[in-house]
Amino acid sequence: MKDTVVGRFAPTPSGRMHAGNVFAALMAWLGVRSAGGQMVLRIEDLDPRAHNPEAVRLLLDDLHWLGLDWDKGPYYQSDRSEVYREALRTLEDKGLTYPCFCTRAELHAATAPHASDGTVLYAGTCRGLLATEVERRRALRAPATRLIVPDEGDPSGAISFYDLVFGSQREVLARTCGDFLVRRSDGVVAYQLAVVVDDALMGVNQVVRGNDLLGSSARQIYLQRLLGYEQPTYAHVPLLVAPDGRRLSKRDRDLDLGEIRAHDAGPERLLGMLATTVGLAQEGEAVSASALVERFSWDRVRAAAKENIVFES
Repeated sequence: MKDTVVGRFAPTPSGRMHAGNVFAALMAWLGVRSAGGQMVLRIEDLDPRAHNPEAVRLLLDDLHWLGLDWDKGPYYQSDRSEVYREALRTLEDKGLTYPCFCTRAELHAATAPHASDGTVLYAGTCRGLLATEVERRRALRAPATRLIVPDEGDPSGAISFYDLVFGSQREVLARTCGDFLVRRSDGVVAYQLAVVVDDALMGVNQVVRGNDLLGSSARQIYLQRLLGYEQPTYAHVPLLVAPDGRRLSKRDRDLDLGEIRAHDAGPERLLGMLATTVGLAQEGEAVSASALVERFSWDRVRAAAKENIVFES
């Protein structure tokens, strides 16, 4: 079982899936099924604003329609708060966290640069606050919790890993993000910590997702090391963009799966178009998900992959 590939779908029920979401799900599914592995379905509804039973119902129905099945789940992050709090207590007990009182507006007004994915490089404003100052500020507003990352020059803060699509990656946390959030000021455990805990406890050892999340990997690997978890293999697949270069989004209902299903007889045309973008199908070919399994390899995806792929319906 140790050598079995375990992957995951981890959608947020914030709206109907679009073609870009389907592409990432398809690549994750093919990565697992081509290796004879197991697929986990996890609903990332950690944020109370993401509690949407109807969106979850549609998501599950769309996955069935596409032919993308799973072996374990669905698991719901909203049911798993205690395991996240336990991991947070582990970090706190090691003296690796501190309260942060900076507001979103203050962070974005700061002179610190932003990473390419929009992550603010935190300047460590609250790291050295005296206990008396912490208590004074705590009386005014609830703090978030940040994780201390090693100072620049400390080798433990230089994270290197190999991505199955985009190759060797290296990031120095102190340069790209600084001390990062592990709990929000409203008490919700931050995304970075929650997904690390979930992947570890669910046995996920192959994480496939869009390359907009490539910048999250170093933070997650650092957390895995602190918590004693195994590091999964990562594969960040290209993003699909509209002809004008704009990222597809749920908000704009780009290639909304509801619209696609209303006009097409089945999923094969959409799956064929998506597979064509990474060399797994011929132009104009309609193909089922199951038929793509024997064609799939990360070598083929890597050879065809670009950072962004223009996609038209």
